[in-house]
Amino acid sequence: MDIEQAFGIVIKKYRLERSISQEKLAFGADLDRTFISLLERGKRKPTINTLFSISKVLEVKPYRIVKDVENLLKQK
Repeated sequence: MDIEQAFGIVIKKYRLERSISQEKLAFGADLDRTFISLLERGKRKPTINTLFSISKVLEVKPYRIVKDVENLLKQK
């Protein structure tokens, strides 16, 4: 598993926990819905700006997302 895949898994987990659609997440983060889909599937590399935008919509601190990605990578 690479960083992009782990990031996608973490983002999707938080999104589903909050019952937010990809479309709603994309709109709130000023991103395209297809970009969110690609991120969740590990097909795109997130920027720091993307991380902060998504974390704001998901109401999760950016460091928490990064920590969860790191923990997931350690497990695999």
